[in-house]
Amino acid sequence: MRQSKIKIIFDNVLKAGASVAGFLLIFMMLSICAELVFRRMGRPLMWVMEVTEYSLLYITFLGAAWVLEREGHVKMDIIVNALKRKIQALLGIITSVIGSAMSLYLMVYGTKVTWDYFKRDVIECTPLLTPTFIILLIIPLGSIPLFIQFLRRAYGYLVLWKASSGGKTDKRRDND
Repeated sequence: MRQSKIKIIFDNVLKAGASVAGFLLIFMMLSICAELVFRRMGRPLMWVMEVTEYSLLYITFLGAAWVLEREGHVKMDIIVNALKRKIQALLGIITSVIGSAMSLYLMVYGTKVTWDYFKRDVIECTPLLTPTFIILLIIPLGSIPLFIQFLRRAYGYLVLWKASSGGKTDKRRDND
């Protein structure tokens, strides 16, 4: 029961991240359109380019784990689908472990860099004078759910690999 509750909470965190990413994407679209209109009237919005750049980083890290949960990241389907289920599961385990390691690295190193910029009070030399740590903060924060999702994915593929090894086979693949 507890595990199920944690899973539901985590899935809701992923949905929330994806929703915020979607909101940012719509906000970017509308602000760029507004910028074009205002620039035409001789009153450009100086903040739009800067906020758009930051939003692209935030969209990436807010939505990555949600996309991974839905297996929406780019992969070589035509090659992977031609393999037996057991090999597909093994490749899934390998790529998930590599992905989790990279996410962990981003989390640790991103935290170190973000903390350093916070301590030194580094400010972006742009119209908004944004503290750099605010921009970078999404990297370690967004890497946490990505790391967890990669581990969940590895576990799912491990279960599939064990099932394909233990007598439960996919008849479509065994005839190949």
